[in-house]
Amino acid sequence: MPTLNWIGKDKVVNYHLKVPYHVLERKYSFDEEGQHEEDNGSENMIIHGDNLLALKSLLPKYEGKIKCIYIDPPYNTGNEGWVYNDNVNDPRIKKWLGEVVGKEGEDLSRHDKWLCMMYPRLRLLQKLLAEDGAIFISIDDNEQANLKEICDEIFGARNFVDTIIWQKRYSPQNAAKWFSESHDFILVYAKNKDIWHPNLLERSAEMNARYSNRDHDIRGPWKAENATAQAGHGTKGQFYVLTAPNGKKHHLPAGRCWVYTEPVMKEMIKDNRVWFGEDGNNVPAIKRFLSEVKQGMACQTIWMYTEVGHNQEGKKEIKSIFPELSHLFETPKPSRLIDRIIELATNSENDIVLDSFAGSGTTAHSVLKANHKDGGTRRFILVETEDYAENLTAKRVKRVIKGYEKNKKMETVLKDENLTVRSLRNGTQLYADACLTQQQMKDKYDKVNIKLVNNHLQVIGITKAKEEIKGTGGNFSYYELGQPLMKDGFLNEAVGEKAIRQYVYFMDTKENRPEEKAEEPYFLGKHLDTAYYFFYKKDETTTLDYKLLSTVKTKAESYVMYADSCLLSQDELMNYHITFKKIPRDIARL
Repeated sequence: MPTLNWIGKDKVVNYHLKVPYHVLERKYSFDEEGQHEEDNGSENMIIHGDNLLALKSLLPKYEGKIKCIYIDPPYNTGNEGWVYNDNVNDPRIKKWLGEVVGKEGEDLSRHDKWLCMMYPRLRLLQKLLAEDGAIFISIDDNEQANLKEICDEIFGARNFVDTIIWQKRYSPQNAAKWFSESHDFILVYAKNKDIWHPNLLERSAEMNARYSNRDHDIRGPWKAENATAQAGHGTKGQFYVLTAPNGKKHHLPAGRCWVYTEPVMKEMIKDNRVWFGEDGNNVPAIKRFLSEVKQGMACQTIWMYTEVGHNQEGKKEIKSIFPELSHLFETPKPSRLIDRIIELATNSENDIVLDSFAGSGTTAHSVLKANHKDGGTRRFILVETEDYAENLTAKRVKRVIKGYEKNKKMETVLKDENLTVRSLRNGTQLYADACLTQQQMKDKYDKVNIKLVNNHLQVIGITKAKEEIKGTGGNFSYYELGQPLMKDGFLNEAVGEKAIRQYVYFMDTKENRPEEKAEEPYFLGKHLDTAYYFFYKKDETTTLDYKLLSTVKTKAESYVMYADSCLLSQDELMNYHITFKKIPRDIARL
């Protein structure tokens, strides 16, 4: 399989293994009652910090557990005027490239830098994705081809599902130099394409309206389908003259055969599954009952703005939630777009949705809406690098949970003149009359405008009002990226023993650590009949000897024991089925 090469690839292809593990520090929790210092037990997370470090920090608990990932990374347009800096010349990226890629990073092109930034993040996302999960990535033509190449490499080309075309604009941009861009891409990859399949979309009322019940069949609405097929695919038994119940003979058209053999067709007629028209003389058609079709429809790869929204809708959505903000994201995703992804890629029970380029928090908004709609228990994890993680990302989620007031405009047509050739002869007078109406009504409305609408001159009165948007309910906890677990080759004691023990147990078992046993302070847990012990004290050196062994109470076939040193001989370790691991040398790295 062809692979993409770029300057700096050799430095980042395995960099995800070197990324230091940092602990996550919960700062507060939030629910419908408001903000709390104490932990409310929420499994929804909003994390502020470098998303590369944050993804690494999620591995001990969430590796292979994420059902749906959606990311909207920088498109690498070079546009530096956005709230989210869509340019990999961002000082933090340049600093990171200098540390990881080295001096040659100074000569990288814009595309090289973007690939160096994305590659290790995608490697970690692939680790987090569940076997029956999928990742959806928004992108445009600046990096779509490069993204496809590195995703083929990381997720496997055989796990590529499709490229979705999303209509992000509904009107042409006449200022465009070449073509007016109307779409973005969404690349879809499964962790394992043999396992993952998208859900069917809910059938629309328009689709169901195609079914009727012209003969009052007790099986309900149906629609007529062709009773013939191409002759080239038919067997000998599908060529015959069909006799209708009224005795009329129906001959096959040239090049066609019946969809069923004659005995089957007779049974279908007997069961009232063939329609011959109101008077029984029509060409036969097969009755396909609505109750027998799949209660859903396969998703197509072109998503129109009428179905899932557009960029302007996304901007209006944020403005309705944050009317106090003067400057917003230029191209936020509408929540209807993420609604579609959640409908396709999650079920209602406990599926986790991750967005590591969280931006304004649209993904959490959609998860909360989905749970509110069907009573589900989906969970979300958002990661946002920028400083607005709390004042925009988390604040949006808070308002969605509790509800908010939305500005609303009500328009009243005060004057409406149809513009014809005759009326245009008095155009000056028409406009003067409109201005007079505007002047007379200005005190009764917040604003009065004169507009041309579909060849009508209208005077429109605008009244501003507030609309109450009910909250979805829900909760989350807000985290900051904490200190690294290892510092200068030693355990960083500042992170706390609980976090260290959780990390060590996960690295050995790939399982989350169970609740602590108070009677065994060094016991980590038991997995596959192996008991794990971590003999560690913050300010003391621990030694695995018979005195320490006497504190062990859990019976198991074998033991893994961590300590600073060991006085037991190799024969003694083998006799007691103990594997000794030295702190910190033998603590595995993610």
